[in-house]
Amino acid sequence: MATNVVMPQMGYDMREGTVVRWYKQEGETVDRGEVIADIETDKATVEFEAYTGGVLGRIVAEAGVAVPVGELIAIITEPGEAVPEAAAPAASPAAAPAPTPAPASAPADPQPAAAPAPSPNGEVRASPIARRLAGERGIDLSLVTGTGPNGRITERDVESFQAPAAAPAPAPAPAVTAEPVAAPADSRIELSRMRQTIARVTSDSKSTAPHFYVTAEIDMEKAMSMRRDVNDAADPENRVSVNDLMVKACALALVKHPKFNSFYRGDHLEVHGAMNIGIAIALESGLILPGVSNCEGKSLLQIAAATKDLIARANSGTLRNEEYSSTTFSISNMGMFDVESFTAIIYPPHAAILAVGSVKQQPVVRGGEIAVGTMMKATLSTDHRVADGAEAAQFLMEIKRVLENPVSLLL
Repeated sequence: MATNVVMPQMGYDMREGTVVRWYKQEGETVDRGEVIADIETDKATVEFEAYTGGVLGRIVAEAGVAVPVGELIAIITEPGEAVPEAAAPAASPAAAPAPTPAPASAPADPQPAAAPAPSPNGEVRASPIARRLAGERGIDLSLVTGTGPNGRITERDVESFQAPAAAPAPAPAPAVTAEPVAAPADSRIELSRMRQTIARVTSDSKSTAPHFYVTAEIDMEKAMSMRRDVNDAADPENRVSVNDLMVKACALALVKHPKFNSFYRGDHLEVHGAMNIGIAIALESGLILPGVSNCEGKSLLQIAAATKDLIARANSGTLRNEEYSSTTFSISNMGMFDVESFTAIIYPPHAAILAVGSVKQQPVVRGGEIAVGTMMKATLSTDHRVADGAEAAQFLMEIKRVLENPVSLLL
């Protein structure tokens, strides 16, 4: 029986997606769980896996065309089964029509290719990998010619880009007397699709979920000592970070306080058995929150390896669907920026998010004496529809207890 493949919702806030490329052609065999396409969302490019096996009978959504969530993008049939009639290829109302291809025998155009056409919101069309590479090399994407669908800039376009030759320097101007420097003119900065999505999601979260905040100061002396011992014995490529300690501590605390691993659903809470912890990752184009799944069953070293892999693939734009759509709790860590403490906005439909500050040495009182301690502040933002202040305090104190007695992180 034929199976309709629709544009998946890869995240709470996703409204539409774009197939960047198909890995399979019509008529080719598809295995369940096999990556058959790359899909670009507002935040990243995600690998899309087939949820059934068979034959890719028809591709409905062409590469480069925006498709609303839930609309048909392909049909998978049983071997030998006729392909049923399908709707015309999906297209976004805002998408420009694709140009008519030239005949194969047409001579090459001697004129230089035009600059890539901007998207409807004014942003140059480019893949996440191309944007990252351009940022690393200091290349202005508006000067790069895109060879992808609808003029979209690809990684190869950035790699082959050659900056135009600089104009000869003008002759030095005669010396003049100093004049007051004019104030800079007002300007306009267009928001990327990702930044617009972040604005919408955070506004919705703050206006819908009544936030309240609980802060605790955690003694990290033992945890940091244990981390040094683990890293001395571990593979240099798999060193444990402070954030890895936080992920493991939160997973252990969520086992005892499952309410914070739930979603508010109006008349009930949807409590999740798996602790899929999202990690806030800052990319050049904005913030994303993919997650590490089943943290309650992973060792500290396994969490460290999974986190490093997640961050690397987030930057290269190769995250998987479930890493976006299945998170149940989240952590935002700004300690690397020497931020002492802050409050984070809950990522819907999560019940809470933990904001982690820097680990630093400071004066503390121990046994009536002033000493130097290794301290960290953590602030829990909680949806008041899910939990009350006392419950949030107990959950945060469990995280504090685990970190101040870190042997449990290794069990």
